[in-house]
Amino acid sequence: MSDTCGGAFALSRWRPTPRSVGQARAEFRDVLNGWGLAPIEQAALIVLSELLTNAVRHARVPGRDIETRYLPLWRGVRIEVHDASDVRPRLTVPAVDATGGRGLPLVAALSDAWGVASRTGPGKIVWAELTLPELSSG
Repeated sequence: MSDTCGGAFALSRWRPTPRSVGQARAEFRDVLNGWGLAPIEQAALIVLSELLTNAVRHARVPGRDIETRYLPLWRGVRIEVHDASDVRPRLTVPAVDATGGRGLPLVAALSDAWGVASRTGPGKIVWAELTLPELSSG
């Protein structure tokens, strides 16, 4: 887990519906641009989409919303998706002809680190961190 910069973060709550994924992406795009992280926007939006879609599909708890938190890191961002389900996602390699199961491998490929953590109360936090590419010195 990396240190956040300045203690600032963005937090939103979403209904556990597919429509929330697109709304969260639009909000996150604005956050990334506001934090000067446009160079990692595409990868970060894909990671958010996968994590939030997993929560909507597999971690839906009646009467409970899903929460997103975006925390600025030194040269990057931490994406957190909080849900009320205790079922933890597992990284698996899907069969070639599988119609699903590619979300977490995609998150792992696009992020610098990702994981699952406990939270106060029911449920879990699924998180991923992405950083800007290193600047070349020459």
